[in-house]
Amino acid sequence: MTAADKRLVLAHWWLSFALFVCALFLGFWQFWFRSPIPPGFGTPTQYYISVTAHGTIIAFAFTTLFAMGFGYAVTALTTGAALRWRTGAWQAFALACIGLALLLVAIVSGRATVLYTFYPPLVASFAFYLGLTLLVVGSWFWVAHTIASFYAWKGAHRGQTTPLGLFMVTATAMLWLWASIGAALELLFQLIPLSLGWTDRIDVGLARTLFSWTLHAIVYFWLLPAYIALYLIVPEEAGGRLYSDPMGRLAFVLFLVFGVPVGLHHLFMDPEHGTAFKFVQGVFTVFVSLPTLLTVFSICASLEIAGRLRGGRGSLGWVTTLPWGRPAMLATGLAAIMLGLGGLGGLINMSYALNSAVHNTAWITAHFHLIFAGTVVILYFAIAYHLWPTLTGRSLHSVRSVRVQLVTWCVGMLLLTLPWHVTGIMGQPRRMAFFDYTDAVLAPTAWLTTLSLLGGTLVLISGLHFLWNLSLARSSEMQQVDVRFARPAVSNAHVPSALNGFALWNWLTAAAMVAVYGWPIAQFFIYPSFGAAGISVGGPP
Repeated sequence: MTAADKRLVLAHWWLSFALFVCALFLGFWQFWFRSPIPPGFGTPTQYYISVTAHGTIIAFAFTTLFAMGFGYAVTALTTGAALRWRTGAWQAFALACIGLALLLVAIVSGRATVLYTFYPPLVASFAFYLGLTLLVVGSWFWVAHTIASFYAWKGAHRGQTTPLGLFMVTATAMLWLWASIGAALELLFQLIPLSLGWTDRIDVGLARTLFSWTLHAIVYFWLLPAYIALYLIVPEEAGGRLYSDPMGRLAFVLFLVFGVPVGLHHLFMDPEHGTAFKFVQGVFTVFVSLPTLLTVFSICASLEIAGRLRGGRGSLGWVTTLPWGRPAMLATGLAAIMLGLGGLGGLINMSYALNSAVHNTAWITAHFHLIFAGTVVILYFAIAYHLWPTLTGRSLHSVRSVRVQLVTWCVGMLLLTLPWHVTGIMGQPRRMAFFDYTDAVLAPTAWLTTLSLLGGTLVLISGLHFLWNLSLARSSEMQQVDVRFARPAVSNAHVPSALNGFALWNWLTAAAMVAVYGWPIAQFFIYPSFGAAGISVGGPP
């Protein structure tokens, strides 16, 4: 990587990590505020301001900036060439920063307490929606940059197989482009006109349907950088080879085909959509587990190769020979624990019948935090630790300190979310600023909520420890470190043409979107409603 490319990546990452730590403090205060031992300061209004800021930072800003920076890094490292259109990339970064500033000012001023889902008929300040739009538009440049780099490489290397890392980053960019369209349509044609007073009513059902287009697909946008690390970094860190290059490509295009059209399952409880379409959504949600199962098999096989190369014998003897003390390996093992537990919870959420029992309870927020903040974020840590010496030219100051940080994050996340799941089953509602623990229903949840608060404390400490580890690396001994990504076990394995491009998969995604969302969206225009009056939560921008 050139020095200029490294500066671009670090700018995205430092901003995303700074925002991440701010969101950690907000999340900790929120849990403390509604625990049996409240902090004694703050109001319900401030609570919802905090929740909106926390969710918006994590869901839109932190993840997008991290994925953009990682995408630039993987593109440069796998192609072996300097990034193209770097000036435009900096302009896109500046645009995203302007959007982020507008977002945060609107939220902190109390004019956008609509949570990160910004469901109408609540209406935020125009500045909030404009900020979101600018952030998304900035990310679209990264999408365009990645896709252009992919096809530029193919044009310069006709007949050759594209590098696996470049293929995966391009699949991630395309998934984000597909995913963001729904929320973009909602913002441009419904929420922005409503916030400007150009209309005084909004079709809430249509708005929620368009947002559902983005709501679940964005989860895979968060997840895919972590999966890229599993394919490119972990087998190399283990000292082995990647089991199958084509299998990795297949997993990523299946995320594109099955991951985008599944958001409607978030509306199982909404009356606007028929049971048949909800059933189809449930089926698609089952299918989206296929690329994850492929990934689990492929990475386990890759680790077995490494373990046997290190002298492992017997059915499982190779497991003990793996270098679990290395950051990427340790993070993978801990992520697998959290993914397994979170995946079991996901089986409940995708069931039409069972979802109705937990839909508006703390179970949902617990599941979300275990999958994203647990599984995904710990692999983000591993990515940062792995690339930091290359990006900065300085080594991590202490591998032991890194191990402690990763373990405390996992333990804290389990203490935070597992009791939270139980309180959801016991009836504790979500989206509430405080609870009356003298109530007969909520009283038994008090000790579990306190245990979750302890977990949240560990999570906050671990997040600060992560930033400390990166900061200390800046003062370590200078060294030149080259990143090596995993090589496939069979280097000349045939890759079908369908897995060396995206035309087929984009057509399949388009067909699936028409099948799943065609009528659910069209019905609002064929049978229009009078809409609902907007409920403003703020004044003019």
